[in-house]
Amino acid sequence: MSEVKSQFLFFTEYLLHEKKYSKLTVKAYLTDLESFSVFVNDDYDSKTIQNVNYSQIRSWIVSLVEQEISNRSINRKVSSLNSYFKFLMKTETIKANPLSKHKALKTTKKVQIPFSQKEMEEVIQILELETDFEGLRNRLIVELFYATGIRRIELIQIKLKDLDLSNRTLKVLGKRNKERFVPLIDSVVTTANNYLQLRNELEIIEDSEYLFLTKKGLKIYETLVYRVINEYFSMASSKVKKSPHILRHSFATHLLNQGADLNAVKELLGHSSLAATQVYTHNSIAELKKVYANAHPRSKNNN
Repeated sequence: MSEVKSQFLFFTEYLLHEKKYSKLTVKAYLTDLESFSVFVNDDYDSKTIQNVNYSQIRSWIVSLVEQEISNRSINRKVSSLNSYFKFLMKTETIKANPLSKHKALKTTKKVQIPFSQKEMEEVIQILELETDFEGLRNRLIVELFYATGIRRIELIQIKLKDLDLSNRTLKVLGKRNKERFVPLIDSVVTTANNYLQLRNELEIIEDSEYLFLTKKGLKIYETLVYRVINEYFSMASSKVKKSPHILRHSFATHLLNQGADLNAVKELLGHSSLAATQVYTHNSIAELKKVYANAHPRSKNNN
């Protein structure tokens, strides 16, 4: 298996430095590859992935289905494997990709239900009562998510130098290290100033370059951010899913409901294509239908 691990090492370097993927994404890829590697070694006594055929891959997929792993997760695992084969093709390690004609398993499209504007207002009212360090930090986390639509990992990686309160802008480092600047509304600037004042009073600051810290002066982490969102939104919302991504979804949906240009929302979200932004339009269309029904003179609501 040492040859496989060596090849994985080159693949890791390729993903990190050429494709500019995050460490978390690369870790997910490697986990999927190692899972498949163990399978072909156990079931087919194959010491290397390079020599596998589609029949063997199909058996792996069947075994995943039998483990009751969701089609969405299986597709992601196969996608990781496909990326690896494409890399092997690129480096001329193999001559053909065994997954070239593979069709993904059918999946049901997940409907992401955003928080309503009323729910957002209730949470912000709760947060306005927070005055200590952790409370103000949590308030700024929520306000930044809702005011900018940034991703969870983007928020965690914000450095003090990225925040320009005098010009009301924030520099965000997005996917594949793409930088974008997003404007900040007055309420966020006020909360940021209040938070920074208490942040400067921390006795020990280990990760001084980062904006968001724990009370011990360390850079915040993903589970903490998720816990903050879940805790506060549980007070105002009965929705099953309460996460930073739903806040990002709410940001985009509410902007579109208010008539924001789709291309402008695309730039704010850091999407590379308009198609990625269009997934948020179904809620705004529903809102438009409601406005139309209430406003059109021929509507039953106005008879």
